[in-house]
Amino acid sequence: MAEQYFAGKPTSRHNEEILHAVFHGRTFMFTSDAGVFSRGRIDRGTELLARSLALKPDARVLDLGCGYGVLGIVAETLAPNGRVVMTDVNERAVDLARRNLAANAIPHAEVRLGPFYEPVSGERFDAIVSNPPIRAGKAVVHRIVDEAPTHLRRDGSLWLVARTKQGAKSLGEHMRDVFRNCETIARGSGYRVLRASSPSG
Repeated sequence: MAEQYFAGKPTSRHNEEILHAVFHGRTFMFTSDAGVFSRGRIDRGTELLARSLALKPDARVLDLGCGYGVLGIVAETLAPNGRVVMTDVNERAVDLARRNLAANAIPHAEVRLGPFYEPVSGERFDAIVSNPPIRAGKAVVHRIVDEAPTHLRRDGSLWLVARTKQGAKSLGEHMRDVFRNCETIARGSGYRVLRASSPSG
C-alpha cells in the first residue's frame, strides 16, 4: 500500500520535482516530493480553491494541512498586510513549505508542525483554508469543521474544497450544521469550494 501523505514521518525515497503555477496574476514556484500530497502537479482541488480565495489585505489566515504550501503562499500574496500560519502533521511537507516560502519571497508567513489545530492553540483567524485529507476518513474531516469556530474571529470564514463525487455535498451539510450556513463559492474539474462564515454578532 502506498504511503499516506498524512503520515507524520514519510519513509518513501525522496523524489523532488519543481512546479510552476500562476495564481491571481503572479507566477509561483513550488518544490514537491514523494510522501507529500500531490507530488508532481498541483491538485485540481487545491488549484480551484487558490483561484477562488478572496481575502482582506490585512487578513490573518490559517492554512490547515498545508502540504508543500500552495494555499498558504497564495493567501499571503492576497493579504500582504496580514499574516499566514501554515500547519501540517507531515514533517516532509513542513520542510517543503518552509523552503517554498523562501523560494517565493513570502515575508509574512510561517510553518508549524502538528495535527489539526494543536499548533495554533488559542489563536484566531479571519480565514481558515484547507484541502482536507478525505482519504483519512470522515471523522478527520469533520473534526476540521467542528473545531474551526473556536479558531475564527467574528465574521471569519472556513474555506474547504472537496471532490463532488467524494462527499462534497455531505461535507457542505456538515458545515451548515456547525455554522448554520454554507455556500458553494466555485465548481470545476469535479470539485466544489465551500465556505462557511462565523456570525457577525
